[in-house]
Amino acid sequence: MRILGIDPGYATIGFGLVEANRGQVHMVTYGAITTPAGLPLSRRLYQIDRDMEELIGKLKPDVISIEELFFNTNITTGIAVAHGRGVILCAAERCGIPLHEYTPSQVKLAVTGYGKAEKRQVMDMTRRLLKLSAVPRPDDAADALGLALCHARSVTSRLPQTTEVRETI
Repeated sequence: MRILGIDPGYATIGFGLVEANRGQVHMVTYGAITTPAGLPLSRRLYQIDRDMEELIGKLKPDVISIEELFFNTNITTGIAVAHGRGVILCAAERCGIPLHEYTPSQVKLAVTGYGKAEKRQVMDMTRRLLKLSAVPRPDDAADALGLALCHARSVTSRLPQTTEVRETI
């Protein structure tokens, strides 16, 4: 299974492609889509849409794993990131690629075993799990590989994918 991890944004969108097969995961490629700071937001969103469609066509993922939004202190930046994320979701849908969303805590738990791990711990474990010589750069690409790893671990888990409520009598 080819899993494309996406760390959404509007200035820099990280991506990382991994192949997962029978519990083994290896990195195929990673990088970032960038948009120039001087462009109006609408033009940046248009560019993201075009670049995402091209990236999906080139990498041919079976599935996309994307981070759910986490608003920190700067809501203005968060809104622009939400716009970028929406464009990415639309591009995935238009290309017919199934999409799975994960919270930062889910990614941290899947990659490090601890849902409140620090960013540097996630990045280092991503490097180790994918047997890379260095942490991928930019950070957005490393985050995207973490998202791809999160999905790989989720789909290969022996735990049930749905939560059942069982009544006891």
